[in-house]
Amino acid sequence: DDWGSAERPLGSETGEISGADGDAGGENQPRASEGHVTRRQTSRPAAQTGDTALLSGRDGQRRLSVKGKLNFGTTLGSVSHEGSPPHHCGDFVPNRRHVPAAARLRAWKRSTNRIMSAPDVMDYKPLDGGWGWMVVIGAHISIGFAYSTPKALSIFFKEIQSDLGASSSEIAWISSIMLAVMYAGGPVSGVLVNRFGSRPIVISGGLMCGVSMVSASFGSSIVYLYLCIGIIGGCGLSLNLNASLTIISKYFLARRPLANGLAMAGSPVFLCFLAPVNQYLLGHFGWRGSLLILGGMMLNCCVAGALMRPVTPPHKPSSCQAQLKVEQPAEGNTKIKASCLKRAKKFVDLSFFKDRGFIIYLIGNVMYIFGAYAPIVFLSAYAISQGVEEYSAAYLLSIMGFVDMFVRPGTGLIANSKWIRPRIQYFFSFAMVFNGVCHLVCPLMKSYPLLVVYAVFFGVGFGMVFALIFECLMDLMGNQRFPSAVGLVTIIECFPMLLGPPAAGLLVDVFGDYKYLFFMCGGVIVAGGLFLFVMNVYNYHMLEKEKAANIREQKQESPGSPGSPESPEQASSPEAQMEMSGPEKTEMNEAQLETGLDNADGAD
Repeated sequence: DDWGSAERPLGSETGEISGADGDAGGENQPRASEGHVTRRQTSRPAAQTGDTALLSGRDGQRRLSVKGKLNFGTTLGSVSHEGSPPHHCGDFVPNRRHVPAAARLRAWKRSTNRIMSAPDVMDYKPLDGGWGWMVVIGAHISIGFAYSTPKALSIFFKEIQSDLGASSSEIAWISSIMLAVMYAGGPVSGVLVNRFGSRPIVISGGLMCGVSMVSASFGSSIVYLYLCIGIIGGCGLSLNLNASLTIISKYFLARRPLANGLAMAGSPVFLCFLAPVNQYLLGHFGWRGSLLILGGMMLNCCVAGALMRPVTPPHKPSSCQAQLKVEQPAEGNTKIKASCLKRAKKFVDLSFFKDRGFIIYLIGNVMYIFGAYAPIVFLSAYAISQGVEEYSAAYLLSIMGFVDMFVRPGTGLIANSKWIRPRIQYFFSFAMVFNGVCHLVCPLMKSYPLLVVYAVFFGVGFGMVFALIFECLMDLMGNQRFPSAVGLVTIIECFPMLLGPPAAGLLVDVFGDYKYLFFMCGGVIVAGGLFLFVMNVYNYHMLEKEKAANIREQKQESPGSPGSPESPEQASSPEAQMEMSGPEKTEMNEAQLETGLDNADGAD
């Protein structure tokens, strides 16, 4: 049974709502006036297929075109057309004559209003609060385990090295593989998050992390630890990290830097907690028992995932059905489409490499990641080589984490100010240079009090960088492109992440001194920060020139011509957006979204 392919308004000359108590439609209802806005929206599948319906409201008649299958969710009675058998909308009614026509009409209007007000992807607006703060708590836990676990495991390295007979370079591969897999799994995690949402992905990642640590406690070779801790644990951390970052960008917009700073503060908080706890567990249970207990602790990521409630309700249109069109039947139609192809996330979107700002960010970020983690991995061992006790050496990581814990949200507040946020890329460059200088002066710190000073400044620099590292990417790409962009960035970062700590460990094995490790890491990080600063100056200068050129072209060409940069088709094309800066791109996307929502509200 089908209602036909031609659009026929219900209750007009071509159709009626039939009932026992009289005619609810028919010729008494006028047609929609010409020039009226037609709104199309799809709903979840049901048994019947419809084309159009005529509604009446206080602002006059309006026409609801329904493309696809409708589920009105209630007993509505039947609808008949001339030359076609009656059809039931919603649930089957054996004897519709027992239901008054007025009641059926009211139920039909209520169900139609639910369809009109059903949330769609285009009706989404960041909440900037509410349950979003609970999501930040969940992200705080999952990100805390993701970033602190590879660092806190360095407490066990001396014991594992002596037990399994491994070298410094071999033992450093444990954290390197774990971090590399965590970053390399970004695209896969992004695809899974887009398909299933953040909540089930974080819960699955927590289970993988717990299983990996429990399995590693039974290891008898260094290769087995590579497999359990490095690969399985790294995959679990990758699921936690990407899903947490993605859902924060959906819940926050105006307060996004603050939310990111609070969520990223989970890394120093958990590092400050795990470092002394791991040292205590190592002294009482050995490294095997410590890994077993740590695996149980990491199951708390499942609790964090339970807090990540989806932004949209579960009963939303599927990705292949959701399509919102706001158009005018007269000339000058304006269409805002959210098609399946535009919302589908690619596994690796190579179009980012056409964005000049993204390339600059990526190069500087790769240089930083290469030298970022080796000082953390070898800080405890370096302190022991300087005559510091093992417990005191472990507390250096706690001091660093304690400082980092307060620096990250503080940096988020500063970055959210009206003076810093437009210049956040320069602020990020300064944080990188500051962090690199701390490593360059570390070999001068020989006593424990001086190492404490180094740990404090190291925590300040490290916290500033990681409070801004993903905020800068969001600033460049915008909320819509961020999940795909962060997946591409993390898969590229896995290579310097994989090579950095082993290269530093190789320097220790060759020269027998840790100072060359800090010289290498500090020099690479400072070079990356200076590169970002200089290239961002160049990038913004080029953007100003391109903007001036567009203004000149606008004056020469007519505003409505196809070649004009102000034409809607050209301004909204992917090529035009690719040439825009991050803030301009985000503002244009938000303006398009608000325009579409305003037009939709006007149709109501």
